[in-house]
Amino acid sequence: MKNKYAIASLILFILLGPFLFPNATITEMLIFGIVAISTNIMLGYTGMLSFGQALFFGTSAYISGLILLAGFPIFIAIPVATFGSFLISLFVGYFCVKREGLYFICLTFAFNQMFYFIAYVWTEVTGGEDGLVGVSRPEFINSQTTFYVFISIMFLISLYLMYKIVKSPLGLIFRLIRENPGRADAIGYNVRFFKLVSFSIASTFTGLAGSLYVLIHSMVPIDQIHWLKSGDIIFMTLFGGVGNFLGPIIGVVGYIWLSDTFSIIWSRWPLIMGVIFAIIVLYFRGGVSEVIEKLFKKYQINLKKSKNEKYIKNR
Repeated sequence: MKNKYAIASLILFILLGPFLFPNATITEMLIFGIVAISTNIMLGYTGMLSFGQALFFGTSAYISGLILLAGFPIFIAIPVATFGSFLISLFVGYFCVKREGLYFICLTFAFNQMFYFIAYVWTEVTGGEDGLVGVSRPEFINSQTTFYVFISIMFLISLYLMYKIVKSPLGLIFRLIRENPGRADAIGYNVRFFKLVSFSIASTFTGLAGSLYVLIHSMVPIDQIHWLKSGDIIFMTLFGGVGNFLGPIIGVVGYIWLSDTFSIIWSRWPLIMGVIFAIIVLYFRGGVSEVIEKLFKKYQINLKKSKNEKYIKNR
């Protein structure tokens, strides 16, 4: 029943989104929704905190943008950029999963900054500080409506695939590694291998999102590959709730909406976001989704209680 309400709410949000937010904002929410859910597979289900997801998001955006600038169709640009993210994730992940905890975080951060530096100095290809500009959308998704439908379809396909992964035996192995890596190793699972699989899955879907992001503003800003963007991704995921499949989507919507709202009200809006993040981490470990779930359960209990009282009175 809970899943039915969640799915219905998600579909309703996709249908009403264009009427609630500007077109660029709602499409950005869907794209970062892919990123946050994929990060949740790695963080919430496998227990690995990466400070390097912007590496895959930004690199894929650059690859996709360069392919489109070369005159190739989008149906080549997106798969090639996504596959490129997959290959990079295998390379980066091979070294990162050899370490755990703080050392894993530091390694992902280090690789993120290395790729950022390459993008910053390789101005002939990436545009350097100005970013990659002049990327145009294909004609068939040039209107706001067709573009939003295209992004929605990509979002739903990604959501379905990631849900299948989480509910598969592979997802169970991820959760076992998160809860007790020692036991997983003892019963015969190659913990390092499955961590690499989780890391690659998360990074590949993040790369897919990056290849779509370039289509929003027809450019790739340099900050999309900076480690601060990795911090934003972690914030979104934790804000919505890790370990809850659809929770990160709530985090993405809340983070982007609050950021846009507070940035208009006050120039030092990141301070407010920092306070909100601290409150979530300290008092709501399950994120906003946990709060909503508790309120929904309370509502159901009160509704059932009211029905029972009404039944007793009518007897």
